[in-house]
Amino acid sequence: MNQHGFRPAQRLIDIASAVRSTPDLSRAALVELLARHGESPDDLTGAGFSDEDARELRDAAGLMSGILTETDADRAALALNEVLAAHASAPRLSRHDGHAWHLHVDHGDDAGWGNWFLASGALALAQILGEHGRVTWGACEATNCRNLYLGTGPGSPRRYCSPTCASRARVAAHRRRKQQAAPAEGPSNR
Repeated sequence: MNQHGFRPAQRLIDIASAVRSTPDLSRAALVELLARHGESPDDLTGAGFSDEDARELRDAAGLMSGILTETDADRAALALNEVLAAHASAPRLSRHDGHAWHLHVDHGDDAGWGNWFLASGALALAQILGEHGRVTWGACEATNCRNLYLGTGPGSPRRYCSPTCASRARVAAHRRRKQQAAPAEGPSNR
C-alpha cells in the first residue's frame, strides 16, 4: 500500500499512460498498477476484478486520456464537468481495507471500476485545475513517447514525462541546431 495515502491524480496518470501505450493492457498488468496504488489485493482477485472490469477500466482510462492531453484550461474544465456530471455523486468519506479516511465520489461501494476511476480521476484533476488555475498535466512531447505527466511543482510548466525524455529531447535539439549551423563543406572557390 502507498504509505503516503491515496494519490488519485498520480494513479490516473499511471493507468492512463499504460493504457495509452498499450490499449489492450492485460488484466494482470492493471491489477499490478492498482495494487501499486494501494488497492486491496482482495478486491483485485477473482470476481473482485474480472476481465470485464479490466475492459471497463481500460475504456475509462481512454476517456480520461483525452482530458489529460487537453492543453486549454477552459476546455479541460468543461470536459471534467461532463465526466463529473455523468460519473460522480455526492462526496462521502470512506474507510475500508485498513486505509485512512478518504474521499469517494463514485456511485457507491457497488460502483464499477470504470465509474470509480472516472469519478476519482476527474475530481483529482478538477482539484488541481482549481488550485493552479491552469492545466498542469499533459502528454510527453518527446518523440516516440506516449506517456502522460502530472506537473504540479514550482517552476516552468512541464513538457516531458521524465528527466530521461527531457534530456533526449534536449540532445536531439542540440544535434539538429549543430547540424543546421555547420557550413556546407564543398570545394573551395579559391
